[in-house]
Amino acid sequence: MQPYTKNWTQVTEFVMMGFAGIHETHLLFFILFLTMYLFTLVENLAIILVVGLDHRLWRPMYFFLTHLSCLEVWYTSVTVPKMLAVFIGVDGGKNISYAGCLSQLFIFTFLGATECFLLAAMAYDRYVAICMPLHYGALVSWGTCIRLAAACWLVGFLTPILPIYLKSQLTFCGPNVIDHFFCDASPLLALSCSDVTWKETVDFLVSLAVLLASSTVIAVSYGNIVWTLLHIRSVAERWKAFSTCAAHLTVVSLFYGTLFFMYVRTKVTSSINFNKVVSVFYSIVTPMLNPLIYSLRNKEVKGALGRVFSLKFWKAQ
Repeated sequence: MQPYTKNWTQVTEFVMMGFAGIHETHLLFFILFLTMYLFTLVENLAIILVVGLDHRLWRPMYFFLTHLSCLEVWYTSVTVPKMLAVFIGVDGGKNISYAGCLSQLFIFTFLGATECFLLAAMAYDRYVAICMPLHYGALVSWGTCIRLAAACWLVGFLTPILPIYLKSQLTFCGPNVIDHFFCDASPLLALSCSDVTWKETVDFLVSLAVLLASSTVIAVSYGNIVWTLLHIRSVAERWKAFSTCAAHLTVVSLFYGTLFFMYVRTKVTSSINFNKVVSVFYSIVTPMLNPLIYSLRNKEVKGALGRVFSLKFWKAQ
């Protein structure tokens, strides 16, 4: 929190500092992040296209995967274009209005929370498929899938409302430089000359609630899956069952590991640069890796990719 003085005026615009200190290599980082961003878009759009066109993948697991891919496209698009503008010094690229900053933070938090709930829904799908295969059709019907997906998006949308409302009541008297590449909560609160104790507490509790609720569903689902797998005598059958959820478990580990580090804290850590690196990992690297993890570890997706992008498939349409 910045100390308040009567000589300071209300801040209405912020300046993104981005990755200060890498001026000599800023073009290299621009090319790197642009490549990663475009790769993320292509991968996730390919997953959406493949699942939509190949009827063999019209199953609940891939229904949730398309939602996850849609989300990843928007998730990276909220932050990366602005970051790229800062790198190349586009006119006004570093500036963002107070309303624009809060909007970016709202959308980013909304999508992040939604991803947590979607990963939980996918874990439930795997739990029913492995632990109760005879009841799978009844418990995970298309109606159930649609309701689960809608609930994930709705609860995700509701998650940032209170935190963003409280931030909209803050006073910013200067300085107005955000030491980050997007409007994240911690660097924004650090600039306020209001008392941010209550806001930090609300951020912590909301983040903790989202992460604990979703991770509990995931942990319980995988606990039951492991218990079921241990009772399968055939090693081949056991491995076959586990392979259907290995990709999801890998994605969960990557995403939740960084989120717990970043957001389940009551105070801003002193290492801002380290926070930026962690933020890059969950906001850019993970969305790029997710489609690779799902496609490389899943024979059905690899087969569908081969079919959809083959000449014979398009001739048959």
